[in-house]
Amino acid sequence: MNKYSNLDRKDRLIQSASEVYDLVVIGGGVTGAGIALDASLNGFKTLLIEKSDFASGTSSRSTKLIHGGLRYLKQLEFGLVKESGLERAIVHKLAPHLVHPEKMLLPIVKKGSFSKLAASFAISIYDFLAKVEDEDKKKNFNKAKTLNLEPLLNPTILKAGVQYSEYRTDDARLTMALINSAVNLGCDAYNYLCVESFNYDSDSDQIKSLNVNDEINNETYTINCKQVVSAAGPWVDQLRRKDGSLTGKRLRPSKGSHIVVPYEKLPLYQSVYFDDFKGRMIFAIPRLGVTYIGTTDENYEGDPDKVFCSVEEASYLLDAANHIFPDISLSHDDIVSSWAGLRPLIHEEGKSPTELSRKDETFISKSGLISIAGGKLTGYRKMAERIVKLLMERAGQENVHQSTEHTELSRDGFLNYTEVIEYRNNLEERLAIFGLNQLDAAHLVQCYGRDSEWIVGKMNELQSSYEDPYELLVISELDYTIEHEMTIHLLDFFNRRTGRLYFKLDDVIKYKTIVSNRLAERLNLSESQMKKQSEELEEAITHCLACKHL
Repeated sequence: MNKYSNLDRKDRLIQSASEVYDLVVIGGGVTGAGIALDASLNGFKTLLIEKSDFASGTSSRSTKLIHGGLRYLKQLEFGLVKESGLERAIVHKLAPHLVHPEKMLLPIVKKGSFSKLAASFAISIYDFLAKVEDEDKKKNFNKAKTLNLEPLLNPTILKAGVQYSEYRTDDARLTMALINSAVNLGCDAYNYLCVESFNYDSDSDQIKSLNVNDEINNETYTINCKQVVSAAGPWVDQLRRKDGSLTGKRLRPSKGSHIVVPYEKLPLYQSVYFDDFKGRMIFAIPRLGVTYIGTTDENYEGDPDKVFCSVEEASYLLDAANHIFPDISLSHDDIVSSWAGLRPLIHEEGKSPTELSRKDETFISKSGLISIAGGKLTGYRKMAERIVKLLMERAGQENVHQSTEHTELSRDGFLNYTEVIEYRNNLEERLAIFGLNQLDAAHLVQCYGRDSEWIVGKMNELQSSYEDPYELLVISELDYTIEHEMTIHLLDFFNRRTGRLYFKLDDVIKYKTIVSNRLAERLNLSESQMKKQSEELEEAITHCLACKHL
């Protein structure tokens, strides 16, 4: 039985319903995945469940940076900056194909948020707290040198520049790698498994089991467990309400939106962290043929399952980009995709979304439900460590906690980033035989690491059936994710597994029919199931483009 495939989903669910788990983790985002991995490493028989697809919430909708949070220094969050800064290097070592070194340029501009002295001082503190290696420490540049680094910057307001080091990632792929590693350690994991209700022990009033619904086959199961952690992000309060424990502090979701434009419209040499002149800083980040710009920070009170970038938010991002890069003249027509997500922040009276702390907090209900909210993508490992230590204490375990600091997030990983580059160059040569290019090789390595070999093998196997080399690549990727990553929905594949919905939307539109046919064939999905999936994909495409027009 493959523990990480939907090909035998029903058999696996029946088996899970017969088990008693030490821990059930609700929420298949990066926080839940990190907890599942840490718990599995420390001997907990663990089940991870997600009501939609893995990483379908905040963990596929972030700015996709593993970063220390320079702006949190302004909030005097020194502990958060230190922890995040140190974690960047650790996660890069664990998954160098997923976490890439990224030079970040901070332009110092007239009437901006940072003066040259303040920026230099802040980043020096940042480098110190994060223990940044000498070669990656900040560098100060005058106006001329800054323009040499990034010629599109506005020369009329530019005064100087500071360059420092961060890391770029694919948040959804990082989440998948964490889940895969947890499964390899014995964890069971299901997407599309929704918690309907909790069952309680009549003597202790502690949660003893969960009633869950399989959203794929509409069947209900009861899962027995000893402890439950909710890492459901923006949905944490919904679960606390189901448990009857929604008291005290509550979530205050903050919406962050991003727009994507063709790289040729905003051809940056590195990422730029620039001022919006309204109290916020914005990122512009080049990525495999596009540049994306974000993010906003607005209160959100709508449906957390229906979050997308508005025309007004796109206008704000376009205006900010055009001000700092005046020659590009970006308009709504240049947007090729967009996305928005929710930060599950903790409410603090009198504070705006930008002012709210990014620290994580833990709530323990009388029933034993442990909920974690807040936090940042970069801090997933430390959040998981704190939760698992708490679980060990509550279970009366005296064992020393084993850290995930050396648990590689790949079945056949890379020793360092140099190996990633060497492998990518080798893969590029081999893909050229199929008629594919450098960007295709980079895409495969950044998504799958050395598991790209499986996909190349599938391409060789299917080559005679497909004249279009990119179609061959897409179908081979689909087969891999069906067999190894629990893909069951068109959006699983086009969004969370491959990122095409945000970064190659034209390819989604071009290949959606062939992918739909293959998915239905491989998973024996009905015509009505595929009709619903196609409608949901069309809705997602509409949302990605909704910010283009009023």
